[in-house]
Amino acid sequence: MENLRIDISKTSVSQEVVNGYKSEMASHLKALYEKTGKGNDFLGWVNLPSSINDAQLADIEATAKKLQDKADIVVVIGIGGSYLGARAVIDALSNSFDHLITDRKTPVVVYAGQNIGEDYTAELLDLLKDKSFALVSISKSGTTTEPALAFRLLRNLLVSKYSPKEVKERIVAVTDGSKGALRTLADQEGYKTYVIPDDVGGRFSVLTPVGLLPIAIAGVDIRALVKGAQDMEKIVADEKENSAAATYAAVRNELYRNGKGTEILVNYQPKLHFVAEWWKQLYGESEGKDGKGIFPAAVDFSTDLHSMGQWIQEGVRNIFETIVTIKTPNRTVNVPTDEANLDGLNFLAGKRVDEVNKMAELGTLIAHVDGDVPNIKVELPELNAYYLGQMIYFFEIACGISGYLLEVNPFDQPGVEAYKKNMFALLEKPGHEEDTKAIKARL
Repeated sequence: MENLRIDISKTSVSQEVVNGYKSEMASHLKALYEKTGKGNDFLGWVNLPSSINDAQLADIEATAKKLQDKADIVVVIGIGGSYLGARAVIDALSNSFDHLITDRKTPVVVYAGQNIGEDYTAELLDLLKDKSFALVSISKSGTTTEPALAFRLLRNLLVSKYSPKEVKERIVAVTDGSKGALRTLADQEGYKTYVIPDDVGGRFSVLTPVGLLPIAIAGVDIRALVKGAQDMEKIVADEKENSAAATYAAVRNELYRNGKGTEILVNYQPKLHFVAEWWKQLYGESEGKDGKGIFPAAVDFSTDLHSMGQWIQEGVRNIFETIVTIKTPNRTVNVPTDEANLDGLNFLAGKRVDEVNKMAELGTLIAHVDGDVPNIKVELPELNAYYLGQMIYFFEIACGISGYLLEVNPFDQPGVEAYKKNMFALLEKPGHEEDTKAIKARL
């Protein structure tokens, strides 16, 4: 069986340079495995795939089946790592027009608590009034403003539609094992619950119930997803500093040290859009500290070649690209012959659409490398649950190594609290009186 591959031949970083990082990478991998580095209390994800057992998966699948049988729509409530991993996998493996399919075997999965948009919230409430729906609320504390607000509104709607018994069966809480507002409510009301492990941060949590439950509800094979991650965990453990993940970490840091401070994640498959959103949080929140860090950006090609292509080709030369490419698509569409040939495309007749896409990918890579934009290529043999599982662990372990190469703590996020403090002060939240006075003096 093929595995995820990495190609660094178009990066200007030689294998000799990568070899120069190996001692350092070996040390950082050892720190990750032995939990001796910075942020070592949040390293539960490192061996998470291999710790997942059949009973855990069966329980998640059973809960997913109950919600599938009850609801036409399941609302996943969460923000950041509490929803991005699940959405990345669900969008990647669902029909691109899934929301328009009426003859469905699984509920439509929609999202709330990832923003505070009033129109978005009102439109969601309007949609659900006459629909059979259920909630999966994901929050370790239960008090994070965005998801807590969404949960309050959506729970109120559930209560207005269903009996107390039915409400209880239509809410699942994924939260702390023993404390917090959502845990307290779930215990009081008797909701089905899953625990967010204390030693797994949100952006690394997709292979916990945080991600696995919504993914299972959407009908994705979570066993294949976990198996892919387990196999990649073993590959990295066996190959260590010679692994594709370690190579990726070394190359991106070498480029960073040579002035390439922005990494653009590129895909040529629109299904991978939210994979890039998940990746952006994983690397941005892990590395952006102490005045350091590669800025993570993303584009969808060839779409964004008609909007961002000019800047990437000839703008500020502080960028490099990492392409996530799919070797073999799941479907086949051939270009037909047209007798009039008014569009001039008969030269493509008989070719697969993917061949055209791959030539766009190769042509762009050559152009961008010629324009001083190094390109790393990460290739998945197919777009399926197994290879997405490989990719998730690949990016996670590479992120840990890369953060240590930058000499930051990749597993905290102290800067995230700054906006919350200001927001609470402006909203005059009890306990923030001095902050309110101070911030109002600045307005």
